[in-house]
Amino acid sequence: MARKKVLITVKTYPTISKKYDELVCTAGFDEEGNWIRIYPIPFRKLDYVHRYNKYQWIEMDLVKNTSDFRPESYRPVNIDADNVITFLNKIGTEQNWKIRKKIVLKNIYNDISLLISEAKSREVCTSLAVFKPTTINEFICEPVSREWNKKQKAALQQQSLFEKKEDFEVVRKLPYKFSYVFEDINGRKCTLMNEDWELGALYWNCLERHKGNEKAACEDVKKKFWDDFVKTKDLYFYLGTTKLNHFRGKNPFIIIGTFYPKIQRQLKLRL
Repeated sequence: MARKKVLITVKTYPTISKKYDELVCTAGFDEEGNWIRIYPIPFRKLDYVHRYNKYQWIEMDLVKNTSDFRPESYRPVNIDADNVITFLNKIGTEQNWKIRKKIVLKNIYNDISLLISEAKSREVCTSLAVFKPTTINEFICEPVSREWNKKQKAALQQQSLFEKKEDFEVVRKLPYKFSYVFEDINGRKCTLMNEDWELGALYWNCLERHKGNEKAACEDVKKKFWDDFVKTKDLYFYLGTTKLNHFRGKNPFIIIGTFYPKIQRQLKLRL
């Protein structure tokens, strides 16, 4: 067990796990710039005083998650204990995300084939990465099932690893899947689903603002993740694998977050 300091950069939309009930995948960087995945975390069941924000440094007791072969995976110790998480400073967006960039952009991939090969390697087994697409072609919104599947519903009926709160309501399943279509530096085209919590929360907020009009809500999500992020931002993807598909999937990665400072124009020197 070790007390680790982690800069939180990723929180995925909650999902239902057969083993752990409702969970959020949390990830970030340690002080040396290495990726750390903190799993499992029953984030929405934590008291508000224990809920951390993105780009906030936290300290907590972590041990290597021996049930997960991915080298970046750690699990919390005594997550329900008082003061288990120590909150430290937040990193803001000053000077166009200057400090965030120093931490996040130390190791950037632009070749998806290289990244996949590292993931498939038993020695390397990369499962988290910052990826810079060369071209972003499209942002897709597709309807999907509106209910959790039978296995997920059954899991909700079972005794959870974590103590259930009487007033806890399971997160709503998103009725749409949102994906980016992009190309890497070699022109390889990929379509990856975006499971960022920010995106899911934005959809529900837009749906409420539009009084249940799902088409309008999806259009607003696209305005943010396409019209804003793609057209006006220097967009990077946080990519992560799922444990189930890490060695099974042809491309085991999904988008688990976005990094989007403004585009910085280079000033031309006058001779």
